[in-house]
Amino acid sequence: MTARYDVVGIGNAIVDVLAHADDDFLVRHDMTKGTMALIDAEAADRLYADMASGIECSGGSAANTIAGLASMGGRGAFIGKVRDDELGKVFHHDIEATGVHFPTSPATEGAPTARCLIHVTADAERTMNTFLGACVELGPKDVDADVIRAAKVTYLEGYLWDREDAKAAFVTAAKLAHEAGREVSLSLSDPFCVDRHRDSFLELVEGHVDILFANEDEIMSLYQVDTFDAALQHVRGHCKVAALTRSSKGSVVVSGEEIHIVDAEPDVTVVDTTGAGDAYAAGFLFGYTDGGQNDLAHCGRLGGIAAAEIISHFGARPETPLNEVVAAKIG
Repeated sequence: MTARYDVVGIGNAIVDVLAHADDDFLVRHDMTKGTMALIDAEAADRLYADMASGIECSGGSAANTIAGLASMGGRGAFIGKVRDDELGKVFHHDIEATGVHFPTSPATEGAPTARCLIHVTADAERTMNTFLGACVELGPKDVDADVIRAAKVTYLEGYLWDREDAKAAFVTAAKLAHEAGREVSLSLSDPFCVDRHRDSFLELVEGHVDILFANEDEIMSLYQVDTFDAALQHVRGHCKVAALTRSSKGSVVVSGEEIHIVDAEPDVTVVDTTGAGDAYAAGFLFGYTDGGQNDLAHCGRLGGIAAAEIISHFGARPETPLNEVVAAKIG
C-alpha cells in the first residue's frame, strides 16, 4: 500500500495560552518550574484569571510535531479529540491550515476542548498547567485504521497515556501500523509523566515502539538511573532508534551499536523553550521518512534545526517555514 502520509500523530488536541511569568508567580501557584501538571476546569479558570496577557494558539505536543512536519514539507495527519465548541473550531481550523489532515469527529457532549496554560519565565523555561477537557474521551473508536495504514510512521504522545481508553487507542494504532508494515514512534513527553507510568511505558517501548524520543531527564527517569550514559546503555536494543535531546548539548541518536552525537545549532537566542522537543521530533521524522533511515545523524541535524527555530521566538509553532530554515542552513 502506497503511503499517503509520512507521519500520523495521535495526541492531545489543545489550545495553548502563553504568557510571561516570574518565579514568584510559579511559587504562588505551587508549580514546579519546567514541568507539566494536570488541572481541573475550576483550577484552569482561576489560573487563567491571574495570568498576564499573552497569546492563544492551537497546540498539543503531537499536534505541534505534525504541524512542524508539514512546515518541513512533509505529509501529515493528526488524530485527537475536541468538542464542538469555539476552541474546538479554532483547533480544527489551525491544524488543517498547516496542511495536516484531521479526520477525528468532534464530541457533541461532555467536557469542552482542552487548553494548556503556559508560563514562560525570564530564563525561557516553560511551566505548563493543562486542562485536558475533551482529550480524555479519545479511545480506540477514534483511531482511523485507513489513516494509520497509510502513514509511514505513527507518532504517539506520552502525555495522552493517563487514561485507559487512550492507552487502548495507542495499542490499537501500534498494532494496525505494524500489521501494515509501518513503524511506530513514541515521545515520552515529560519526566513526571514517565514517573506516573514507568512500568507501562517500558512495556510499550519494548513491545510496540520502533523510534523513541526523550530528553535527558525523561530517559533517566524511565530507566531509574543517575547519568545519561547509563540511560543510553539501557535503551540500546529496546527499540530500533532512540533520539535523545540534551538542550544546549544537542542530541544523541542511538540505533544498536550505532551512536551519533549531534551538536546543537550555534548562535541561537533562546526566548521560549515551549515546543522544542516537539519540533525536534518533527525535523527528525521528516528526515527519517524522506529516505533518511540510513543517515540518522542527518535526521538529528534536521531535528536540531527545527528546535532552534522554535526556541528563538514565543510559541510552539514555526514563525518561519521550516523548509526555508533548512534550505538556508544546509541547502
